Amino acid sequence: MTIIFFLIGCSILLALIFLGAFFWAQKSGQNDDLYTPSVRILLDDHNEEVENKSKK
Repeated sequence: MTIIFFLIGCSILLALIFLGAFFWAQKSGQNDDLYTPSVRILLDDHNEEVENKSKK
């Protein structure tokens, strides 16, 4: 029976650690821009082609 209380305590502690990490990530701006990183690779290639043409 003691092990159940120990495991419940460990799981609550782990949940609090993950909750704290989530709030820290939100506060530091980790999820501010979700769209740009997904299309950045597509946009960078186009920008480099335009820059190369203008330099020639």
